[in-house]
Amino acid sequence: MATPHNEPTIESRLAYQGRIVSVRVDKVRLSRGTLATREIVEHSEAVCIVPVDEDNNVILVSQYRKPVEESLLEVPAGGVEKGEVSEEAVLRELQEETGYTSDRLQHLSSFWTTPGFCTELMHAYLATGLRPSDLPQDEDEEVRVVKVPLDKIPDMIRRGEIRDAKSIASLLMALYLYK
Repeated sequence: MATPHNEPTIESRLAYQGRIVSVRVDKVRLSRGTLATREIVEHSEAVCIVPVDEDNNVILVSQYRKPVEESLLEVPAGGVEKGEVSEEAVLRELQEETGYTSDRLQHLSSFWTTPGFCTELMHAYLATGLRPSDLPQDEDEEVRVVKVPLDKIPDMIRRGEIRDAKSIASLLMALYLYK
């Protein structure tokens, strides 16, 4: 395996500043001395949650995703707000999107969602000991709660019923714990 090389930034400019993401364009020097351009989407850290109830159902959400023009079945997820730690974000997002809170959180892993162009670091958690506790949904979101038996998840992934990468990764990690 080749040794990774650093790409020193020669210049950087902000191309777009939005509410959720920013885009910067960096000119970098490759190890062989040539210059290349990198378009980088800056995004804050985020969390995703695999909530499993006492009957071994996973609480998923169905949400329309404009970039792909379809509703996706996903694990609850959202951004970590400034000054918030990931466990606080997990409980907030869980309540906002599903109407549940959790008595037991277990960190599964942290991973880059799309490191080829985005800085988003996702923290995945398993949430058990669920009990009703809701917060108002975000104004710009419409989500529907869907309960799925845990043992149905692998087939749903294989059939393409769950196609969201963070959901697939976190669900497979959670399933590993339930073996």
